[in-house]
Amino acid sequence: MDNPFMARAIQLSIDNVLSGQGGPFGAVIVKDGGIIAEGVNSVTTKNDPTAHAEVVAIRQACSKIGNFALRGCEIYTSCEPCPMCLGAIYWAHLGAVYFGNVAVEASSIGFDDSFIYREFSQPAGQRSIPMRQIMHEEARAAFRAWQEKPNKIPY
Repeated sequence: MDNPFMARAIQLSIDNVLSGQGGPFGAVIVKDGGIIAEGVNSVTTKNDPTAHAEVVAIRQACSKIGNFALRGCEIYTSCEPCPMCLGAIYWAHLGAVYFGNVAVEASSIGFDDSFIYREFSQPAGQRSIPMRQIMHEEARAAFRAWQEKPNKIPY
C-alpha cells in the first residue's frame, strides 16, 4: 500500500543519512489530511539525546497548533518508535501511529532499545542506573499544590 505520508517520512530518513545530519529516522505528523510537522533524528547535530524524529515532529506540531495535545493527528514514522518516543506519542494524545521499519531491524544496525524495555520491568533499586527515592514527604508538596490548584489544565 502506497501512502504519501509514510513515503515522506521514509524520504526524510534517507535524506538525513545522506546529508550527514543524523540517524536514519524521519517522521511526519498529519492533521486533516495534510502534513503539519516534520522531524528527523538530530541527536548528534543538536547534542540532544531526546532529538529523535518523532519528538522533533511532536514539538513542531504542538508549536504550530498552539496546544500540547495533538488529538485528531496521526504520526507516520520510518521506524517503530523507541520507548521515549512512544511515551511522547501517548502524552501528545496522537490518534494513530504508522511505522515502516521495526525495532529489531533498528537493533541490527546499532539502535538497540531492548535494554530500556528490560530496565522498565525492574524495580527502581535494581536498574543499571542507581535510583533511590529521597525526600519523599517534601516532594509531595508539589502534588498537594497541584491537587489544590483550582484552575489547573489537566493533561
